[in-house]
Amino acid sequence: MRFRHPDGSTVHLAYCTNVHAAEQLEGVLSQLTEYAEPVRRRLHRDRLGIGLWLARDVARTLTDDPAAVRRLRAGLERAGLEVVTLNGFPYQGFGDEHVKYRVYRPDWTDDARLDHTTDLARLLAAMLPEDVREGSVSTLPLAWRTGFDADARHRALTRLHTLAQRLDALEELTGRSLRVGLEPEPGCTIETTSDAVRALTGDDAPPPHRIGVCLDTCHLATAFEDPSTAVASLAAAGIPVVKSQLSAALHAEDPDREDVRAALAEFAEPRFLHQTRALTPDGTLRAVDDLDRALTPGALPRNGPWRSHFHVPLHAPLTPPLTATLPVLKDTLTHLVGGPAPLTHHLEVETYTWQALPTTLRPTTRARLADGLAAELAVARDMLTDLGLKELP
Repeated sequence: MRFRHPDGSTVHLAYCTNVHAAEQLEGVLSQLTEYAEPVRRRLHRDRLGIGLWLARDVARTLTDDPAAVRRLRAGLERAGLEVVTLNGFPYQGFGDEHVKYRVYRPDWTDDARLDHTTDLARLLAAMLPEDVREGSVSTLPLAWRTGFDADARHRALTRLHTLAQRLDALEELTGRSLRVGLEPEPGCTIETTSDAVRALTGDDAPPPHRIGVCLDTCHLATAFEDPSTAVASLAAAGIPVVKSQLSAALHAEDPDREDVRAALAEFAEPRFLHQTRALTPDGTLRAVDDLDRALTPGALPRNGPWRSHFHVPLHAPLTPPLTATLPVLKDTLTHLVGGPAPLTHHLEVETYTWQALPTTLRPTTRARLADGLAAELAVARDMLTDLGLKELP
C-alpha cells in the first residue's frame, strides 16, 4: 500500500511474509497466491506491498538462477503485489518448531551473514517496482549479547563496512539505492536506540548513507523506551531509520496478581524467544530472556509492569488483564511520519507469531489468517490517514 505524505513523498506500507515461513522457492511462490493476494483482495486494493522474507536457500536459488528471479517477479505481478523491503533478520529455520536463540545465527561476525545480506540487496534491486529507486533490508543488531566482546564487535563492524561498499557498487551498477537497517532487539548487543547510537556513531561505524536502523515498535515497547526520546536521539545522531516494523508487545500492568501471571503463562510457548522486562518503581529495568523464566518465582520483581517480546496482533484487543502496547506504536508512528517530512518511507506490519498464539486466538484456516493480516493492515492504514497521509490507488 502506498501513501502520499503531505510533503509529497511516498510512504510504503507492507506486511512481512515471515509469518508464512516457506524456505524453498515453490513455497514462496505459493505464499503469493494463498495468502498475500487474498489479503490484497480483502483490502480492496489493486496493489499491495509485502515485505518478503527470503531464507538462505531461497536467496541462493534466486541468486544462482536469473530465470527464478523472473518467475518471482512474474508471480508478484500476477498477484498484484510489490516489494520495496526485505526482512533479512532470520537466516533459516524460522518455521521450525523450536527457534529460540537460533534466530541470531549466523551473526555479523560471520561471513555467511555478510554474503546473505549482500544477496538479498542484489535481489531486491532486481525486484523493486519500476518507479521506485530505494529499497531496504532489515537485519539483526550485530549479535546476541552473550560472548560479544571487543574483538567480535570489530569483526562485525568490519563486515558492515564491506556491506556498505557492496551497496555503493550495486547502486552504480543498477541505479537503485539499497540500505540496511540494524534492528535493535531485547537481549542483543544492540538492544535499545541508545545502543544503536553508540554502535553507529563511533570512529569505526559504517557510513550512515547505507547502514541505519530498523525501528521495531514491539522491541521499543518491550524495553520501555519512550518513542519521542528514541526517535529524537537517532535524528540527533544522524542515524537514518531505514524502515520501521509496526508491531505490539504484550503488557501486564500488575504481574503481582495471580490471574495476570496465569494469563501470561498462556503466551509462554516453545517456538520463539519472548524476552521479558520488568520496570520497577524507581525506574530500573530488570530482564530475563524468556517468558517462562519470567514466571519463575523470584526471577523478576512484581511491583511494576512487565512487557514481553511477543508480537501480538494489532487489530484485536487482548482479553483483560493483559493489553497490547498499541499506544507505543501510535506514538512512534506520529514521530516518524507525522511531521513535516517522514523520517522513514518504509513501514512493515510484522506479526509473525500467529501460530504461536494461545489456541483461542490462533487462526485455524488460511482464510482466517488472511482475515487477520488484512485487519492488521487496516489498523495501520487508519493510523497513517489519521496523521494526514493520503492512501494512493
